[in-house]
Amino acid sequence: MIQVQGLTKEYDGTRVVDDLSFEVRPGVVTGFLGPNGAGKSTTMRLVLGLDRPTAGRALVAGRPYAELADPLRQVGALLDAHALHGGRTARGQLRWLAASNGLSERRVDEVLGQVGLADAAGRRIRGFSLGMRQRLGVAAALLGDPPVLMLDEPVNGLDPEGIRWIRTLLRGLAVEGRSVLVSSHLMTEMALTADHLVVIGRGRLLADAATSDFIDRHGRTRVRVRAVDPAKLDALLRGSGLAAEQVDGGAWEVSGADPEQIAALAAANGVVLYEIAVQQDSLEEAFMRMTADSVEYRAVAA
Repeated sequence: MIQVQGLTKEYDGTRVVDDLSFEVRPGVVTGFLGPNGAGKSTTMRLVLGLDRPTAGRALVAGRPYAELADPLRQVGALLDAHALHGGRTARGQLRWLAASNGLSERRVDEVLGQVGLADAAGRRIRGFSLGMRQRLGVAAALLGDPPVLMLDEPVNGLDPEGIRWIRTLLRGLAVEGRSVLVSSHLMTEMALTADHLVVIGRGRLLADAATSDFIDRHGRTRVRVRAVDPAKLDALLRGSGLAAEQVDGGAWEVSGADPEQIAALAAANGVVLYEIAVQQDSLEEAFMRMTADSVEYRAVAA
């Protein structure tokens, strides 16, 4: 388990992480979300002992990372796919990591095969694409077969097959009982991968909930409806007092009512419907609505 307790980090008087507390439990893929500048990467660095907190603490299996005797056997991490020695080969990069933690060279070849880089094991890293570097970073995280995984934007640079592979890998690791913390800006992918969400903004905790509960709580639910006679439906909805909004395709979206209520109203007034469906906001829409006040950089579309 990862435990973050009252974690705070200041740089030059600015709080990047502000009294943050949450847990990453075994058997669960926890998505770590937030706008740019929210403090996600800093939090992960604090957990891994790469930065010193101003206050609070972060524990892995009940201990600070710096006190772990064999860290690669306890925590696997991918924070920056570019932080690799370009002159080394993929196998050479993993061999020195393995040697530093008493791991066998056989394990190096195992993880290279697991991430699909067996045929590139002897190539210099400087010639790797971003996607190949991401795969090598995942291999390094898996090297010690750790019970805790922390991955920061692991799908950057991956093609659709690679993204699907990462999704399957992370869910498989959680099924094995490992604690998995993954940060990503790809909301669609997080909706498919994460069982639980920790959302932060401006360094503070905004939400700590199951993915489905987060969408239910922060997303909108409405009923999409279309009729054979659009004008008649329009008049009916306006006269009923329901909150209805006309959208594309000659349809209306109605808030605050269920499909049965709308269908009964239409039937009672002789309005023939040929579409009625419940629509729930996606994770991206719920996330955007929930973090609207926490965005540090905002562009205006032309």
